[in-house]
Amino acid sequence: MSQLLMSREIDERKKRKALRKLRKAAELAERGEGPPLSDWEREFLEEVEQRIETFGSAFADPEKGNLEEPMSALQTRKLKEIDKKARGKDTGFKTRKPLGWKKKQDFTPRVRQLDDDIADEPAPPPEPKPAPTPFSVIRGSELGEPRPKRTARKTPPAKPAAQCRKPEREPTPEPAPKRPAFRVIQGGKDDA
Repeated sequence: MSQLLMSREIDERKKRKALRKLRKAAELAERGEGPPLSDWEREFLEEVEQRIETFGSAFADPEKGNLEEPMSALQTRKLKEIDKKARGKDTGFKTRKPLGWKKKQDFTPRVRQLDDDIADEPAPPPEPKPAPTPFSVIRGSELGEPRPKRTARKTPPAKPAAQCRKPEREPTPEPAPKRPAFRVIQGGKDDA
């Protein structure tokens, strides 16, 4: 079935051109100008040449290339790679240099000299940082009054256990905090 699909009418000039490229690559490889071809590459050249001579085309799947061409797109690309290799030209990937590459080659990084960091005189002591201001919670009921200043509490010196004993008393309940007063502002929205 593949023979039926593979054999199709291809322009004679295109077939001759493809065969000429295949034979030229094989001839260059035999001369030994470049590195020797691998077994797979030699076999590839022979098989593609045989298919073109027999069927007129070296591929059958229409998705792999133009049906009017004797070789598929991948076969054409591989033939170009083999031809470059046979001629002794570089093959494979090349890293592209970005724009302005020549300018950056002369670039020398700014680095610190460790000898410059050593000072003959001792460095002045760092300035003491001011103590942070203490923050406290302000309740809404305390907004009208001035803010009380905080003082550091000092703990009394520890007393012996015998003197620390206090008579037991019932704790006195703390008075309930004052609630803010509710005021009605005149001139607001009327229900009328």
